[in-house]
Amino acid sequence: MATNASIITRDNEKIAEPTGNIYESIAVIGKRARQISAQQKEELNSKLAEFASSVDNLEEIFENREQIEISKFYERMPKPTSVAVEEFMEGKISYRSIDPEEA
Repeated sequence: MATNASIITRDNEKIAEPTGNIYESIAVIGKRARQISAQQKEELNSKLAEFASSVDNLEEIFENREQIEISKFYERMPKPTSVAVEEFMEGKISYRSIDPEEA
């Protein structure tokens, strides 16, 4: 993922261009961002589950360097919305519109 994690000003007309409607484009981007977020959360939880302990005693809980590094890696990743916008602008997201006359 070579997506830039910083804030970028986007041209609304370029975002609206693929669908012809800015709101429809934002809806598509939002749905993709939720998919990416759910996938990242699932990956993180599966990696951190290896470190879960069955004992809730404070004296037995210790810092695990690997666990901290995994958490920091996911914190540094670009936000799901940034990734979704990049994918949408590059035409990597497929979507379909429902015609209101057919519904």
